[in-house]
Amino acid sequence: MGERLAVVSGGGTGIGAAVALGLAGDGCDVLVVGRRAGVLAEAAGRIDAAVGRPGAVTPVVADLTDPEQVDRVRAAVGERAVDVLVNNAGGYLGGDTGTLPGVAAHWRANFDANVLTAVLLTEALRPALRRPGGRVILLSSIAAQRGGGGAYSAAKAALHGWAYDLATQLGPEQVTVNVVSPGYVADTEFFGDRMTPEGHAKRVAATLVGRAGEPDDVAAAVRYLAGPSAGYVTGQVLGVNGGSVLGR
Repeated sequence: MGERLAVVSGGGTGIGAAVALGLAGDGCDVLVVGRRAGVLAEAAGRIDAAVGRPGAVTPVVADLTDPEQVDRVRAAVGERAVDVLVNNAGGYLGGDTGTLPGVAAHWRANFDANVLTAVLLTEALRPALRRPGGRVILLSSIAAQRGGGGAYSAAKAALHGWAYDLATQLGPEQVTVNVVSPGYVADTEFFGDRMTPEGHAKRVAATLVGRAGEPDDVAAAVRYLAGPSAGYVTGQVLGVNGGSVLGR
């Protein structure tokens, strides 16, 4: 059993899986949370093998928009303290916005997927956060800073304001709260089959470093914020975007 426990939502693929691998490699036991049992089990097995520590990663199947299912994560944590909570679940959800009911459903779905998942999981595990030394990390998006994603941009931007509030509340208990805001990361399920070669080239051209991001780029930022070196960093938004949006 590792000395530290991390919980990573949306941990079965892409950025979440890269974060889980990095934290497991750093010696954490990791609970990976998601809705797809098969995907989570495959990721857990792959990460266990990569770090050479059977049982390092435990899958927890839960839809984090459902308060009753969030309790599954709390039960999996048990009596342990949570050292690192990474709220990565979410994504862009499309929908029919040609009518007002369609607009309402579209915005609610994006809010639920990107904000409510983080709020419910954090509130469920808040009593279990290690004091002192706990870390709460929220995954946002470059879309929150420059727009372009409609309801998705608005939902991700909401995480920033909430993170500032949460950092203020938990700071006196020596728990830090930060946001990682990725730019274009190619090797994820985010775009599905919507990405074209032209779209890829346009996004790469918008960076200053001339390449797409990789899940490991984002995982490295999360690992820094999760580690002992970041104890004096809280209430911040860390852009990992190749310079597509400059710091502000």
